[in-house]
Amino acid sequence: MTDDSKGFIKEKSEKNFQQPERKNPSSLIWLILIAVAVWAIFGRSQKPARLTIAYSQFKQYVKMDSIKSVLFNNERIDGQFKYRVKKISDSEDTTFYKFFKTTTVPVDDPELISLLENHGVVIQAKPDRGQWIKTVLIMLLPWILIIGYFIYASRRMKNGMKGGMGGGLFDVGKSKARRYRKTSSTLTFRDVAGLNNAKQDLQEIIDYLKQPEKFAKLGADIPKGILLMGPPGTGKTMLARATAGEADVTFFSISGSEFIEMFVGVGASRVRDMFAQAKRESPSIIFIDEIDSVGRTRGTGLGGGHDEREQTLNQILSEMDGFAPNQSVVLIAATNRPDVLDAALTRPGRFDRQIVLDLPQKKAREDILKIHTRSVPLARDIALDNLAARTVGFSGADLKNLVNEAALLAGREDRNTVQKKHFDSARDKILLGAEREEKIEEGEKKIIAYHEAGHALVAKMLHEADPLQKVTIIPRGRALGVTEQIPETDRHNLRRSYLMGRIAVAMGGRAAEKLVYQDLTNGAASDLKNATRLARLMVTQWGMSDKVGPVHFKHGEEHPFLGKEITRPKDFSEDTARLIDEEVKHIVTENEVRSIQILKENRKALDRLAHALIEHETLEKHDIEKWIQNDHGN
Repeated sequence: MTDDSKGFIKEKSEKNFQQPERKNPSSLIWLILIAVAVWAIFGRSQKPARLTIAYSQFKQYVKMDSIKSVLFNNERIDGQFKYRVKKISDSEDTTFYKFFKTTTVPVDDPELISLLENHGVVIQAKPDRGQWIKTVLIMLLPWILIIGYFIYASRRMKNGMKGGMGGGLFDVGKSKARRYRKTSSTLTFRDVAGLNNAKQDLQEIIDYLKQPEKFAKLGADIPKGILLMGPPGTGKTMLARATAGEADVTFFSISGSEFIEMFVGVGASRVRDMFAQAKRESPSIIFIDEIDSVGRTRGTGLGGGHDEREQTLNQILSEMDGFAPNQSVVLIAATNRPDVLDAALTRPGRFDRQIVLDLPQKKAREDILKIHTRSVPLARDIALDNLAARTVGFSGADLKNLVNEAALLAGREDRNTVQKKHFDSARDKILLGAEREEKIEEGEKKIIAYHEAGHALVAKMLHEADPLQKVTIIPRGRALGVTEQIPETDRHNLRRSYLMGRIAVAMGGRAAEKLVYQDLTNGAASDLKNATRLARLMVTQWGMSDKVGPVHFKHGEEHPFLGKEITRPKDFSEDTARLIDEEVKHIVTENEVRSIQILKENRKALDRLAHALIEHETLEKHDIEKWIQNDHGN
């Protein structure tokens, strides 16, 4: 390479390096416009030389008839002399001034206008330029913000189409479902204890998603929808996620309330977008939690057929009908209110399978406790099978909360392991409520002790009642005292004798107050509510009344928010309603008399039990038996 060529390359590279950056013409235009606006607002033409005088001097000139005109300009006065004047100064300045301005103007000078008019001065006023600028900015600022937001939103939408996050106003109709890829769904059936029947029903869905050709060659179509029904905390959401983990497919999760917005048609648009995404990701599972928020019965009279909720439901029904037989997309929905769902949603062809999730039985509760205590250091005195037996009626969420509360109690005591007493305290806190730190007067404490002793003694004397576990007069939650009973086994059928025993136990506290004090308190309000509810169910729905007979009345079954009770009359007459009320009252009163009789026959045991509660405040099962049997002596 020659020296000339080297020089040429060097010169060329230097020119490229030193070449000024080409400016965007639009930026230059904006700069010019801004400069023009600033000049138009703040620019001033060249003014002739003017004399600055004090306000007092100005008034003297007015009185001397030397002022031709004035212009009020904000906080000063600009004016013109009738004759040229010389500046009064020690300098050699000999300039003659025709125009002048004052330094400041007093806030309030009522004589000024009259003075000017009397001396024939022409008066002018100049508007406040600052106020004008503020007015223009206030008018333009909202439009600037709106245009800026649209520009920003359009750019975000373009970024979203290129693989960015997107968002903004243009994404209001997009689905808000959270998407879990195949690799991120680590939850499987091994992490869900119990629910064996539900797992068996879902296993076919998993096999179809894994090997659709095996079922397609036999002419079988995949179920379009699965409805999971059960009380809160039974594991509906967890089971849906575990199904996606077992099938190793993409999982879309959304709550029914996330479809509804203030804009009409947004819910239907989000439904369309969610199903479109699921079809692109096929095979996949869509999970809608709390579907009753959008799937309630239509035509209830509480809103027209064009409201946002019904449009969303109609779109869900339409999308489910649009599934092709070979599309491996399954919709799983969960609700604890299946009775309020629209019939078009639950019919075959939409939700083909309806799986009921009940509260876990003893073996399932033990398995659930094993899962939740895997990372919890347990003491040797803890037997999970005994703990499972003492947690009848607990859901999976309750058991998880039980383990967590016990661990928190152990942490407060700075223990290295969670002990049995921690689980007992946690269980009492969940069932009975937290202890209230309030002091009860001795007389009231005695009434509470007799009230709880009445419950405990009736429960002990009735063989059909659930076994006693604990009695306490320590205020917990909203109750001043609690009598705890735990059934020995999980009950599925409730006999009439068992229900009558529960009502008698509920009336035991009120019976004790009547027997001992010949008076009543409001402490039996919750007991009366529970007893009346059981008695009404026995009469209207379970056919356990001889006078009413083996009939079923939809008394208390309808839900006011559905509008059915407003438009549809009751299915029984007023005479029948009166008979039902009489039978309910008869059952409750009969069991109250029964409780009073039991307490009269065991009055000494009642007194001993009440005095023991006053002294110890809490009695366990074995303590109750000893005091009733008088093993402690008088």
